[in-house]
Amino acid sequence: MGDHLPSLLLLPPPPHPATRLALNAAYEPSLKAAISKIKNEKEGAILVAALISPLLVGQSIRQKSLSWSYAQSILADLYSIVSVICAQLSVSSDIHAGPGSVDVRVVLVDHDSSKPLVTDSKPAIEQNNTVIIDLATFTSAYHPWRYIFHANNEPGYQILSAYLKLFEGNQTLKQSQLVVVEGGLALSVGSSSPSQSSSQTRSYSIVCLGGTFDHLHPGHKLLLTAAALLLKVPEDGALDPCQFVIGVTGDELLKRKKYAEFVQPWDERATNIIEFLSSILELSRDGWKNTQTSRVLKNDGEFVALFRDGAIEVRCVVIQDAYGPTITTENMDALVVSGETRSGGNAVNERRKELGWRQLETYVVDVLDAEGIVHKSADSQDFATKISSTAIRKQRAEFRRT
Repeated sequence: MGDHLPSLLLLPPPPHPATRLALNAAYEPSLKAAISKIKNEKEGAILVAALISPLLVGQSIRQKSLSWSYAQSILADLYSIVSVICAQLSVSSDIHAGPGSVDVRVVLVDHDSSKPLVTDSKPAIEQNNTVIIDLATFTSAYHPWRYIFHANNEPGYQILSAYLKLFEGNQTLKQSQLVVVEGGLALSVGSSSPSQSSSQTRSYSIVCLGGTFDHLHPGHKLLLTAAALLLKVPEDGALDPCQFVIGVTGDELLKRKKYAEFVQPWDERATNIIEFLSSILELSRDGWKNTQTSRVLKNDGEFVALFRDGAIEVRCVVIQDAYGPTITTENMDALVVSGETRSGGNAVNERRKELGWRQLETYVVDVLDAEGIVHKSADSQDFATKISSTAIRKQRAEFRRT
């Protein structure tokens, strides 16, 4: 068993109503136990937190839809909980942060435990028209693991049982690799899943967002995942892929940033974005054997990666102003911004209006915060400043001086 392999935490469906307090009670114990277990002072670790829940609606495989507002809200709460835990444990949570760090990546998996599990055939990788995959596809494409964690409660064992039935044959697991962790409290009111009863969101062929993405941290992971959820994934063999265009601030604009000497170069920031996105977009029966970062087409000022047999194209482009490609490329559909950069989205649409172009549908992602966290401490209350790119660069600077 390789120590460099990622570990998996199986998370059962969210309680409903899915308030921050309820989500913290349901998931904080399991997340904290898993992060504590894999933290290694000699090297960094990766934890994939897979939320197994009914997320998609639609009878046909090519007509699936989701409630984006519900999904991004759950993601924001999970990454907030992760950030608080990491602050409490003094664990770095950005990508490639070195020894003692834990890079947590939340993956949404569509599965309804109330329906019979079909296991009469070898689980196959089956794509739908969204980036969210079902449990059979997840077990086929995500492997091997260092540890598989599951919650010590009825929903936790139910999810583990379904997962292992589908996972059989992908990896020979030792008993020591299956780790039970404390399960939280999950109380639900009502019978239907909120994700399925909420209004469903339109999907788009071209989705864009922009940012610095320095020292890729939970806030960035939330933004990238939430934006990817809006993609309308075409069928196999389609002439044109859906496009995820990510404007990444050029190095020149960052020279006056605080602790600028610790700002990662553009190439490194773009590579980290694509590596992270591979966690939610790449589907291969070989699992981790083929890393997407080795198949990136690199041109001057642009990195391009294709996922899912060319159905999804991710483009990282250099931006030298507040607008980036949104005012140089007319054919775009949706723009994703954070709650802190909402005004930037308005400015983009004003500029496109001046150009006589169609305005972009704008989606606002929640901001990470510690509101509703039960076990608050001085570390958790100011966690948002601890995980900012500036704070991470400051930590690097202070570490160098010691």
